[in-house]
Amino acid sequence: MTENEEFEYVAPAVRHRIELSLGQTSHEVAFRTAHDLLSGRFPVEALEILEPALADDPDNIGLRSMRAWAYMLRAQLTKAEAELRWLVERDPSDAWSQHSLGRVLERQDRLEDALGPLRLAAVMSDDYDHHAAVYRVRNRLAQREG
Repeated sequence: MTENEEFEYVAPAVRHRIELSLGQTSHEVAFRTAHDLLSGRFPVEALEILEPALADDPDNIGLRSMRAWAYMLRAQLTKAEAELRWLVERDPSDAWSQHSLGRVLERQDRLEDALGPLRLAAVMSDDYDHHAAVYRVRNRLAQREG
């Protein structure tokens, strides 16, 4: 290869293999596989796994949480918001869903709307990141007003 030639780097395709272990349902495998893919930042592939499972069980909270996460990673904020509102409606005490809803609203620059869910998540979890999100949004709101 000469000095002027360029390399083209192409990421390898993600291959996922779904295997049922003894005692596991296909929904459990879809959840685990989607979680692994999302942890590796492969939301498109995770959605490919989640959609058929959710078509079979549309009220599965775990699968809907994974889909919300995938939408968040893809910056499909309207879809993520709808998914998270569904989750919060079913379980208002879920700190992850509350925080994620607040973050999605913050990313849409809807700071006033974001503050409520972020505060709830911070109080429920006492997690540093949740408190930091509240402070960040409050500071951004103060800057707007100032």
